[in-house]
Amino acid sequence: MFISNAFAQTAPAAGVGDGGTMQLVIMVGMFAVLYFVMIRPQMKRQKEHRAMIEALAKGDEVVTSGGLVGRVTKLDDNHLRLEVASGVELQLQRSAVVQVLPKGTYGK
Repeated sequence: MFISNAFAQTAPAAGVGDGGTMQLVIMVGMFAVLYFVMIRPQMKRQKEHRAMIEALAKGDEVVTSGGLVGRVTKLDDNHLRLEVASGVELQLQRSAVVQVLPKGTYGK
């Protein structure tokens, strides 16, 4: 009389309303978007830059990351000599080159 009947509460069936699966799908989707929007284009730019640096040759006209424009006079494995004015040469790392100009752009 004084004690009421206790009813067991049933758990929802597995898979119905499971929030963990939906969170996992959202996380995978976010990573896929991040990969295709940020990571993949950056890797492509790095590959193109590496190929450009490896293809440098004596006489190429280049622009450096500091904005210097000049003609390559000597190449080494990691460095190059850049003539920026008549009789003025600078030694730079190859990775400082950001663009190879068309022939004849840099005139003296």
